[in-house]
Amino acid sequence: MKEPVHIGRHPSARPDLERLLGEVAGGDQEAFAVIYDATVSPVLGVAHRVLRDQAQSEEVAQDVLVEVWRTAARYRPERGTAINWILTLAHRRAVDRVRSVESSIAREHKAALLDHTPEYDEVTEQVEARFEREQVKRCLRTLTDIQRQSVTLAYYRGLTYREVAELLALPLGTVKTRLRDGLIRLRDCLGVSA
Repeated sequence: MKEPVHIGRHPSARPDLERLLGEVAGGDQEAFAVIYDATVSPVLGVAHRVLRDQAQSEEVAQDVLVEVWRTAARYRPERGTAINWILTLAHRRAVDRVRSVESSIAREHKAALLDHTPEYDEVTEQVEARFEREQVKRCLRTLTDIQRQSVTLAYYRGLTYREVAELLALPLGTVKTRLRDGLIRLRDCLGVSA
């Protein structure tokens, strides 16, 4: 059984993280516990400087230390010290979290904009509606007074043929004929096929 490594007895009693990472790569849980205790504060500090949120910083620190456990075999001493490798993992993970949050906010903003964007071009529709109204008004002016009054009362005010006849004091048959003739003239004037 290995001799336990004690941290904090005096300033020079720092664990050999490079050696311990090699042991963690072999599955040594005690070595990982020592690495965890020695690095959790600096990892949390790096994460908090990037994220500025305690809860997210703690999540990132936890993720980084789990990654150290899983990927200890990837550490290469010739590329730098063990603590620098671990803190680089922490910084990258924190930056990834910031980017993820920013992307999420951007997606939500874009989705909100799409929710408020009409499915059609309102300006085009308004211009077309105005053009159609003007064309209908012009064509209505080509009708006789009785035709125009009958069409207006029946189609714009929603009156029945009988109500139009009573209002204009005309026989029902006359109103029906004037409406039919007026609608035919409107159809021809507007260029609508039958």
